[in-house]
Amino acid sequence: MTKIYVHPLPVRLWHGVNASGFVLMILTGFQLRFAGTLELLSFQTTVDLHNWIGFVLIANFFVWFLFYLFSDRVRSYHPDLSPRRQFARTFSQMQYYGYGIFKGQPNPHKLSIYDKFNPLQSMLYQIVMLLAVPLVAVTGLLLWDSQLFAPISAFFGGTRVVGTVHVLLFIFFCFFIFMHVYLGSLGHTVTAHYKAMFLTGYEDVHDDSPADKS
Repeated sequence: MTKIYVHPLPVRLWHGVNASGFVLMILTGFQLRFAGTLELLSFQTTVDLHNWIGFVLIANFFVWFLFYLFSDRVRSYHPDLSPRRQFARTFSQMQYYGYGIFKGQPNPHKLSIYDKFNPLQSMLYQIVMLLAVPLVAVTGLLLWDSQLFAPISAFFGGTRVVGTVHVLLFIFFCFFIFMHVYLGSLGHTVTAHYKAMFLTGYEDVHDDSPADKS
């Protein structure tokens, strides 16, 4: 078993803030959307908490963006420019998640410092970080002060359209977090990836196989 330093401290701090922030945003968002179903806090306190956490997550997004923009670790997000190779790697990864993992087969993706995402992860995380997160932040800002941003909301179809997009993204992130937590448990032990991301930064990779079940 070889240890590889995959998650530097800035990434681990960003991930910790992001994970806890999104969980709180989902809980407060659920209470705001379904008032009367979940009563953890008063309505106004929930609104204020939701807004403040939203601003923290927006700032946290720029921490992530600037770190990767000015770091060689951005290579982790570089797409494979060969469509044929990308398709082959993606199909192989889909076979692994759909069948191979249940048969004890090795992960076809070989983990490295600059290639920590398998093809499916790379595609999904780019969609999440470069599309879904900015979109949920922008729609959240438009709803935060609907009067101030009324002209912008009107350009996109009005507050109801903006609110609908925000709720749909809320649903998407609920499913994403559950899936993310499940996939995070697929290391050589249930807690291996969690320990690497939140504590040490080091991932364990088997020397005699392409990679562990990341």
